[in-house]
Amino acid sequence: MNIFGYSRIIIIGNNGSGKSFLAKELSIITELPVVHLDLEFWLPNWGQPSKEEWVNKQANIVSKEKWIIEGNHTGTMELRFKAADLVILLDINRLVCLASVFMRNGKIRSDIPQYLKEKFDIGFFKMCTGLWSFSKTRKPIIMDLHKKYPDKQFFSINSRKKLRKLLNQWRDEKTNYINSVL
Repeated sequence: MNIFGYSRIIIIGNNGSGKSFLAKELSIITELPVVHLDLEFWLPNWGQPSKEEWVNKQANIVSKEKWIIEGNHTGTMELRFKAADLVILLDINRLVCLASVFMRNGKIRSDIPQYLKEKFDIGFFKMCTGLWSFSKTRKPIIMDLHKKYPDKQFFSINSRKKLRKLLNQWRDEKTNYINSVL
């Protein structure tokens, strides 16, 4: 897959699947700007914007010419699906995702506001419950949108090994392109 043919990419998948990591790496490779939805969404003390505010904010984001948007926010995902020219689903095993969520907990992350701190509390365990049920709750919504928008390129990655291999391939393609221009 030629990643350089796309200017509007969404990356979706379970919590801990590697969406933020992939977005950052793709941004380096493609030079497209990254939007982390959690960074845009969460207010102090884990507050949330109104539905109208959130929809308006995303409409503004997707109106731009180039971007990589990572994150689910399933209730408003259709806005991003409509605007994207490539959808990447990280369909990673939920045990791998769960381990990742536990390992990152409490660490400083660039994909959530710095004024928020993750900790082992009821919110964390609710998130883990959602992670565990992803394939029964949120993945069907994603697949329904895929069916509704068949013109959108849809690419599913189902392992970290395949993800690393693709990233290496895209890095090599970029290097080869740069070398051919010089």
